[in-house]
Parts: sequence; structure tokens; C-alpha cells
Amino acid sequence: MTFRSFILIFLFQIASAQEISVIGKVIYNEQPLEGVTVLLKGLNLGTITDSKGQFKLDFTKLKNQKLIFSYIGYKPIVKKINYDHLNLGMITLEADENLDEVVVSGTLKPVSKLDSSVPVEVYAKTFFKANPSASIFEALENINGIRPQLNCSVCNTGDIHINGQEGSYTMILIDGLPIVSGLSTVYGLSGIPQSLIERVEVIKGPASTLYGSEAIGGVINLITRLPENTSKLAVDSFLSGWGELNTDVGYKYRLSNKNFGLLGINYFNYSNPIDNNQDGFTDLTLQDRISIFNKLTFGTQFSVATRFVYEDRWGGQMNWSPEYRGGDILYGESIYTSRFEIFGKYKFNSRFSFSFSFNDHNQNSFYGLTPFNADQTIGFGQFVWDKKIKKHDILFGLAYRYTYYDDDTTATFNELLKINQETISHLPGIFIQDEIKFNSKNTLLLGLRYDYNSTHGNILTPRVNYKISNEDKSKIFRLSIGSGYRVAQVFTEDHAALTGARDVIFLEDLDPERSWNINGNFLKKLYLKQGAIIDFDISIFHTRFSNKIIPDYDSDPNKIIYTNLYGSSVNQGASLNINLLIQNGIRVNLGATYIDSYIEDQDLRITPYLTESFQGVWKVEKKWKVSNLTLDITGTTTGPLRLPTLGPLDPRPNYSSTFHILNFQLTKSWNNAFETYSGIKNLLDFTPSVESIARSFDPFDKTVTFNVQGDALSTQNNPFALTFDPSYVYASNQGIRFFFGLRWKLD
Repeated sequence: MTFRSFILIFLFQIASAQEISVIGKVIYNEQPLEGVTVLLKGLNLGTITDSKGQFKLDFTKLKNQKLIFSYIGYKPIVKKINYDHLNLGMITLEADENLDEVVVSGTLKPVSKLDSSVPVEVYAKTFFKANPSASIFEALENINGIRPQLNCSVCNTGDIHINGQEGSYTMILIDGLPIVSGLSTVYGLSGIPQSLIERVEVIKGPASTLYGSEAIGGVINLITRLPENTSKLAVDSFLSGWGELNTDVGYKYRLSNKNFGLLGINYFNYSNPIDNNQDGFTDLTLQDRISIFNKLTFGTQFSVATRFVYEDRWGGQMNWSPEYRGGDILYGESIYTSRFEIFGKYKFNSRFSFSFSFNDHNQNSFYGLTPFNADQTIGFGQFVWDKKIKKHDILFGLAYRYTYYDDDTTATFNELLKINQETISHLPGIFIQDEIKFNSKNTLLLGLRYDYNSTHGNILTPRVNYKISNEDKSKIFRLSIGSGYRVAQVFTEDHAALTGARDVIFLEDLDPERSWNINGNFLKKLYLKQGAIIDFDISIFHTRFSNKIIPDYDSDPNKIIYTNLYGSSVNQGASLNINLLIQNGIRVNLGATYIDSYIEDQDLRITPYLTESFQGVWKVEKKWKVSNLTLDITGTTTGPLRLPTLGPLDPRPNYSSTFHILNFQLTKSWNNAFETYSGIKNLLDFTPSVESIARSFDPFDKTVTFNVQGDALSTQNNPFALTFDPSYVYASNQGIRFFFGLRWKLD
């Protein structure tokens, strides 16, 4: 090599390594964003935007260079560098609704999820579109730690378990108000259409300090849609391979410039009896339901909503019809439900508000030969006042709850007067909380509630929450300690087990069930150079219950015996949520919960019925923007559940096996107004391997022999001493099924 050639190569290398500068400005809603991270893809080189949203990045010219823009609370984007135009101009970021949602359930005040002292999980309406369902009861199955539990194979009674705890410990709120409770928890959940929901907020652990009785195990707050933020007209309808038809229609109307209304109508029908497991009974309860919802907003000061639900459902022997209702020729469980709700909120000013709700629930039903007619009315009102004083954010509330309940069973029969007598309870309460922000990283929340129950007297429930985070809130640790309580509403959930021949026996004056909970929660967000975001949400929980009330149906077949548990009940475990957002349109949500639950009584440790030791959920979403296609894969895994067998001779397993549910959906958006979706539910075609109805061929126990105490005896035609019983159920009998739907909106 000549000296001249060496010089030329040297000069070429200098020129090729010449530094260049890229500039631009990052904005959101036409406002500059300060602190946005700007990274060169694949290299440890970057900068951040200044107070004006501007940045300048110097680097050596390389081939096919790309810049990654990432900022907490926003979706990351990638920009390819054009060396002919090194001024990128305005770069607009989009808010990521999954990163910095506003929540209200933890403190009764709107606050950023990342700033909340109470760990609150938020699920937007788009989350539930990945696995469309006719009601919110079914839609919740893809949330980690939450499991919809079927309690009857015939009528498909269900409740919601949080971390393996009984459904009666879960408080269901609509817009922060106690709408679903008592009698309505039996069938009321299936009457809430998914289309009404804007988002769902979940608190795991006692929340009685803010919400009183029933919030002993956790809270699920269903936030309904705001009329002003909806389309003028929207239709969403799907049909399944089993013949299930669900249709939602929403219509927005304007009362004035600032006042809007939203009318929503949901209709669900399933009228195709199927018996794939060949037990002679319907695998799925037949239903005909209509729900009419109307919400009005008058500026930001006042909102009020009403809802009416009517449902006719039945399950039973395949050839049952209404003419056999209440008779002993063919067995059927027929339930007519009508329900009216009104709820709303009035803001006197920015600090003082009043919330109210009223619901009336009527049930007319027969369970075979057993009639059950019940009425329940609940009225609720609450004043809330909050005030900021330096580092203190103080909230003060007054609440009152009225409950009326009456049915035609021995539950409300007065033995002394020999008449049916309704039950009326009053529950006034007062609560206060103080959120102390020591600085931007440390927050302490103190809360105390006092309730006076007209039956049980004084009840106190305190709580303490502490949150510490780093400056950009990519690391957050929360510690929660609190107490919860529940005044048991006996009979409203176990009414199918009642008959007119049973006497209700209370061995003592029942005290409210109490709990103490400690919960540690850690959130970590990672921003990768490739533009991906990973966040880890880890929780460890321990709850100890006292005074637990467990109805005893077994000691005497002619009695229902109620007493407080003298021992204790423990529910503990850990949960992990992993959310992964990848730049190429892939979003992955993974969740797992381990549960250790047991009852200690007289040196015995007993596993509660229908409590899983492990639960897993997953959701994978892939979008193709060019073709407007979205693929959603969702699924659940449920560990072994202890099942209610009928005595020592019952040959059915005491525990279920681990089972998996897998769902698949493909959505095509044709334009901004129209999209179609189709898929497969229960792709693995899982159904319980053992019949969930004992002696389904003899539903009235006509060939069962009983002793003088009323216990079934082992005979030649009944060697296992069984009776008709549909409670051995842990999963739906619905197998694989296809579905197809469409959505259309007019803005």
C-alpha cells in the first residue's frame, strides 16, 4: 500500500465517522413533554427532552439508524432517521391507558393509579373485547385472582371469588355504589351487560373502611360509560354455536349543550336445550333476559342512572316445560327475576358531594317442588367531603344503608307470633381518612370507619397504607394493613337448600364476621432499548378471619344450624402479573396466583370447598395495522378444587383435576365504524369428567330409602347412599363452541 492510498483511506474513515445531530420536539395533546427518553436502537446512547419537549442527539452516522421514544404513561414509538432531513419536527406520543389510569376505588377520589396508596387493578373495556361475553360475570374470568364460580349445575347460580375466598366476601359496586348484594348476588351478576362498562377496578383485600359490610375480601367496582364519551349510535351483537344470542344497542342523545343522555338496551337469549354429557339435564341454563339502562349527565355536577332487568331462566330435565313448574313429574328450576335500580351523584362543589342508590329485587322461583319467592329493597346514601391542608388530604364521610328482606321460607318466619315477618336492618356509618404526602416519593394513608348495625351494634374498621416510589414511578412498593367485616345476610344465597320443613336454629347471637389483612405489593417497569415495556406486579397477602359463619345442613336434615366459628380461617398466598408491550403490535398479559386457604377448628385443619390452590390467566394480542386485523388468545388454568361430596360412600373424587380453558378470536376492522369478530371458546373442549348431578335419574328421591333421622341408606339400587344433588360443580358443562359477531357505530 502506497503512502497516498493510506492517506486516502484514513481521510475516508474520518469522513465516515463524522458526527451528525438529530433534533425534534416531543408533544402530547399539542403540549410539550419533558423527560422523554430518546435512545438509539441497539446502542447505549441517548438523551431526554427538555422543558420545551425539545431534544438534540449527536452520534456517528451509521446505516439504518432508528430512534426509540419512550415515556412512562405513553406508548413508545420508533422513528427511522432520514439523513437528508435530520430535523424530525413534532413527534406525538399516544397515552397508554394501561399505564397511568385514573382510579377512584382506593380512596373515593380520582387519582392516578401510580399515585394511589392503595393497589388498584384497572381493566379497560378493550380488555374484555378479547373474549366477548353476554355478562360481566363471565367477562371477569380472565382477571388474575378472580374466578367466577358456578354453584349449581341446574340453575347456574354463580358468585365471584377473589383469591379463593367465598363470593359473599366480594363486594360488587356500580359507579362506587353498593348495587349488587344479598339476594341479587345470586342472579344479579349475570344481568349486568358487558357493554355498559367503561372500566373495572379491583381491590384485593378488605376495603370495609370505605365501603362497610361485605367488602371483607375485596371490591370490584364497575364504572359505567359516560354519555358524552360514547358514539351517537352503537350496535354490538354476537351468536354462538350453541345458539346464544346477545345484542347491545346504545344511543346517545343531547338534552342541551352540556347535558347528555345514554340509552342502552341489552337482550340475551338462549333457548336451545343441550345435553352432551347424557345425564338427562340441560348442560346450560336456558335464559331470556332484557336489560334497559339510561344514564343522564348534567354538566359535571349531577349524574343519575336507572336500570331495569327482567329475566326468565330455567334448567332441568330436557323435556321440562313451564306446565311442570312446581310439580313432581319432571324436575326443573324456574326463576323469574325483575329488578329496578337508580343511582347517581350530585356535586355541591369540588369538595362536597352526595351519592345515592336504590334497588328493588323480586324473585319468583321454584326449585323442583320447593317454592322460593323473595323481595329485597336496599337504599343507600353517602355524603363525602374532602379538604387539602398542607401535606394532608383529608376525606370525611357519612353513610346510611337500609335493607328490607322478605321471603316465604322459614328464614323469615316468626315462631313466637306464628307469622311471616320481614327483616329490616339499618346501618349508619361514619368514616375518615387522611392521606399524608411527605414528598413526591412517600405517602401514608390512615383510615377509620365506625358503623352501627341495628342488630349487631358497634363495629370499627381501621386501615393503614404506605407507598414509596422512585422519582419516575417505575418502582413502587405498597404495604397495606386493614380490617374488614361482614354482617351475614343468611338465607339469601343458600335459598335453594331451604324447605318449609326445615327449622332455622341459631345456637347463639351471630357476631359479624371479621378479618385482618396484610398485603405487600411491588410494581416494577422496565423500558427496553428495542421499544418494549415490561411491568411486573407482585403481591403477597395474608388474611385471617374470625367469627366466620358456616351454615350446618348436615347435623340434622330437619334443621339449618347457624353459629360463629370458634376457630379461625386463613387465606394467604402470592400473585404475579406480567405485562409486556412490544413495538411490533404484540401485547402479552400473564398472571398467576398461589392460594393457601384453610379453616382451623378444634385442632383440625380443613380446606374450604371450591377454593383453588393455583390459578393462571393469559392474554396475547397481536395487531396488524395494514390489514386492520387483531388476534386475541385468552385462557385460564385452575388448580384442584375441593368438591362437596355426599358422604363417605360417595364414589366421586373429593378434588377436581387441574383444567384449562383456551379461547381464540380474530377481529377485522373494515373502517372506523364497522368491525367483525369471530372465534372459538373453550378450544380444548374441556368439560367436567364426572357428572355434576348426583342421581340425576331420580331428582325427587322417590327410590331413595331414608332412616328415621332423614339420612339416606345404602340399598341395592342406591349402594352409595346418595340423594339428588346438583352442587358437585366446579366448571361449566359447555364444551367447545364457535361464535361470530359484529360491531357498528355512528359517531
